[in-house]
Amino acid sequence: MRIRTRLLVLVLSLLVPAFIAAALAVAYVYREEQKAQVENVAEATRSFALLVDYELQRRAAILDTLANAASLHAGDMEHFHAFARRMAPTAESVIVLTDLDGRQLLNTRRALGAPLPQRRSSNIGELMRQRGPGAVLVSDLFQAPLGGKQDYAIQVPVIMEGQIRYFLLMGIEVASLQKLLVRHAIRPDWIVSLVDRQGTVLARSRDPQRFVGKQASPGTVQRIKAASHGVSESRTLDGIDVRAFFDTVPLSGWKVLVSIPMQDIQRVPLKAAALLGGMMAALLAAGLLAAHRLAHRAIGPIETLGRSAERLGQGKELDYRPQGLAEIDGVARRMAEASRQIRHSQQELEARVAEAVATTERAQGALLKAQKLEALGRLTGGIAHEFNNLLQTLTTALQLAELATTQPKVLGLVQTCKKTVQRATALAGQLGSFGRIQEARLETVDACRQLDSAVQLVQGALRDDIALRVDCEEPGWAVTVEPLQFDLALLNLAVNARDAMPRGGELRIEARKLSFDGVAAQPPGGLAPGDYVRVTVSDSGEGMPPEVLARALDPFFTTKAQGQGSGLGLPQAYAFAAQSQGLLQLDSEAGKGTRVDIYLPRARRPLSAPAADGAGAGAALPRARGSVLFVEDDALVREAVTHALEEAGFEVLVARDGEQAVALLAEGARPAVVFSDIVMPGTVSGIDLATIVRQRYPALPVVLATGYTERQPSIPGVQVLAKPYPIERLVALLAKTMQV
Repeated sequence: MRIRTRLLVLVLSLLVPAFIAAALAVAYVYREEQKAQVENVAEATRSFALLVDYELQRRAAILDTLANAASLHAGDMEHFHAFARRMAPTAESVIVLTDLDGRQLLNTRRALGAPLPQRRSSNIGELMRQRGPGAVLVSDLFQAPLGGKQDYAIQVPVIMEGQIRYFLLMGIEVASLQKLLVRHAIRPDWIVSLVDRQGTVLARSRDPQRFVGKQASPGTVQRIKAASHGVSESRTLDGIDVRAFFDTVPLSGWKVLVSIPMQDIQRVPLKAAALLGGMMAALLAAGLLAAHRLAHRAIGPIETLGRSAERLGQGKELDYRPQGLAEIDGVARRMAEASRQIRHSQQELEARVAEAVATTERAQGALLKAQKLEALGRLTGGIAHEFNNLLQTLTTALQLAELATTQPKVLGLVQTCKKTVQRATALAGQLGSFGRIQEARLETVDACRQLDSAVQLVQGALRDDIALRVDCEEPGWAVTVEPLQFDLALLNLAVNARDAMPRGGELRIEARKLSFDGVAAQPPGGLAPGDYVRVTVSDSGEGMPPEVLARALDPFFTTKAQGQGSGLGLPQAYAFAAQSQGLLQLDSEAGKGTRVDIYLPRARRPLSAPAADGAGAGAALPRARGSVLFVEDDALVREAVTHALEEAGFEVLVARDGEQAVALLAEGARPAVVFSDIVMPGTVSGIDLATIVRQRYPALPVVLATGYTERQPSIPGVQVLAKPYPIERLVALLAKTMQV
């Protein structure tokens, strides 16, 4: 058999299965396009149903706010009538207050005291019998008694002292739903309809004037009542054959229908299948043409070239002898040169792979350490938050007790308790060392001055046989850190160095100023270019073998005997460096000591002012005036701080959480300052409350307090106070904030 015949048979054996596969692919694409179209339209229908539900939920939330209004609970109907008029979202809506029998007591479209309808026009009463009076109910379409327009209503119960006293309703013109549908129209050739539980059309994207208020076809009504969502083929009210997708609006039980003309259903998959089929046919034709041309060409010594190719594939250098055909010989010479380049590239690739594997292992180790520290930070941070709340209660109560007595014995006991609270505060700060840095505790300090302060702690932890050498490059640069965690990190490193030098030695602590421009000088460990202060702690101790060094930064890993080490010293220093936007590098070798480098970015802002000393024993609270909205979820903290603020002269309005504070402000409360905790239960945290106050009441100042939080406030003009705080500092801060 000739080579040409063999090539043709070979090519045809490849192309025929490919042609069959192409036909199957076209059929598969057609089915998948249809399936994808059904899924996309169903998702669009669901999204629109949720959009309508969001609109209903938003209006129900307005009713919930009105139901909690203080004027309503106090029976002040005149004030509540005015408040309800202001809260009505648009002129298309009305707020109605009824008694338990449905008789209207108040209507924002009528003056207070004017005659009102005495019976319900909607099917709210029937819905109450089905679902109970305590649920949020949405009616079907009805004719409004005042104005005669087509409306729907939302009802919520008004609960006083654990019992339902009234019902609040919001009547909304159904035309508002038409606006929602037009604003979020999906496609102009699709028909989007919204129908109530009875099948009455509430809104329609095409010809709404003709069909709003009319009943959908009986078949359509029967299908949408039988299921919460689905798809069916039907005919619209204007006689178009469609495939209708429907879904349920959760709060109301209404249905959203998206109807697509049948011709559009088939057009998209057919177009995609035709495009793929054409591409497959063109590729098959090109393949046949190429095979035909190749079969007509004279092929030289293929076997010799094949053997050369086989050796090339094995990574061996070629020893090719010319065959007398210029084209084949040229290819063979290039293959020989390629074989030499491949061997060189293989060697280079092996080296790069080894380097990449090492880099990946280091990255995975760093990621694992970060995940462990994050988990530990969440645990200790939560404990620190609760602990600081308890300490805040004790701090405030002790200060009030100190002010309330003049007996020397009692004052002595109070001072003893205050010192204990100070020690507990330091312990809570250490608990938070693995969590996020707290902005309220950050200070911009001179690196050398802070190092001098930390050295005083380090000296007390060392033995007499260890020589301490401290060297800081003056003048020191400023760094922004949490001073307690800075001191604790150096103390932990010093304790580890002390334990690594059982027979004495030398411990060196140095601080150097370094600049990295990112070109000539590259920063270590992926740090950004810039100025850094490098704090180095090195010892002449026993050092660590590689297997210990690999796990030295893991929380709770220790080589010390049980009860002699927690395994948290190096991880705390590592966490401090990372949280300060810096880096910790650890280098150690068995028998040659250990070196730890902490890189801290240079701070460009001015140094923080020194913390003011607390008031002396028996010192009176500073006096102040003004009203304070105090928001605190912890009952003990709330009681103690409220009493202290009142003792200082403030008028205190108390809210137990963010939602109650927002409601008080919405009802007209206007304190001189808002003082709130950050971490609170519910949907409105202290940070959320500060954002709401800034948006709605820009002139109202806000002060936040925190024991520990993973969310950091970044709202301009909002000051943050760390728990536990001295009450005189709080009074001074609130008084100063009121004057700004």
